Amino acid sequence: MLYPKIHSISEQVVAFLREELRRGRWSGTMPGLNQLAAELGVNDKTVEVAVRQLEQEGLLVPRGPGRKRLIASSVGRKTTPSLRLALLVTEAPDRHLDYIVELQHQLAHAGHVVFSPPETLVDLGNELDRVDRFVKKTEADAWVVMAGSHEVLEWFSTQPAPVMAVFGRRRGLPVAGVGPDKVPAYAAATRALIELGHRRIVLLARPRRRLPEPGASEQAFLDELTAHGIAAGPYNLPHWEESVWDFQQNLEGLFRLTPPTAMIIQEAPLFAAAQQFLLHRGIRVPEQVSLVCTDADPHFDWCRPTVAHIQWDSRPVVRRIVRWAANVSMGREDVQQTLIPAEFIPGGTIGPVPR
Repeated sequence: MLYPKIHSISEQVVAFLREELRRGRWSGTMPGLNQLAAELGVNDKTVEVAVRQLEQEGLLVPRGPGRKRLIASSVGRKTTPSLRLALLVTEAPDRHLDYIVELQHQLAHAGHVVFSPPETLVDLGNELDRVDRFVKKTEADAWVVMAGSHEVLEWFSTQPAPVMAVFGRRRGLPVAGVGPDKVPAYAAATRALIELGHRRIVLLARPRRRLPEPGASEQAFLDELTAHGIAAGPYNLPHWEESVWDFQQNLEGLFRLTPPTAMIIQEAPLFAAAQQFLLHRGIRVPEQVSLVCTDADPHFDWCRPTVAHIQWDSRPVVRRIVRWAANVSMGREDVQQTLIPAEFIPGGTIGPVPR
């Protein structure tokens, strides 16, 4: 005699949640365990067993302790074609930036396969022949390139795979792009230093931001100096190669004869390196030299006094890249370039020019 199979409570919960997911009852994220347990009249442990089963089936995507699970893009709605997206970062630490991690989550939630190759732009030296060999050996439908030089992004614009330029020298190129509009913020930071009496102001910018000519933000810095009667030249925007040794040598040279009284430093890693340089030489901030970082960094929240920096919201950047990926996956051309507002935040690392 055949007996009907009696399903356990957890199996019944799995079946119920699976069906509700496929009906599209929830969108984006799954309700929390407590909410589901109260609704179904079961304990939290039973619901936890059920959602883990749904994770194994690929219907839910875990995001770590305390965060709601994502509902897989294929559940409860029509799916769009997925892309194999390569994320080419500037340096290895960029992979761990909060907004890069969030970007990868959102792209994966949209059904795309996102990966970051082991090579970075710094590893490749921003050299076109090396970039060419690297890209051709990497299987990808589209590329997200962070802070690329004009030459690198121009090369990408001639390739069959679409590219999204995040930051970088993308102006005037037929590629999609997104990043903060730092021109007004650079001018405001420079103006604030001049109003504090500084005239020997130096901007430490990476080579790709200076060559073959200064970028828009760097030019805004030079223009602000000129507008206040300061003869802008190589001293204010010094040349150095993309290496730790040359960066340190540049700092040594700056403080040997006519040390700057203020420095604007691009990116938090370079800012930290400059701080370490000053600390080892007993140069006090801001009593002897004022410092401004051109980006925000989570570590600045722990600094007292606070760090003067340029701030912008990364959420619109993530949304724009996800929207571009959706357009590309549907075969739509998307070369729109979007600017996100940025502002200068004064902090305790700037002060009056030393006497």
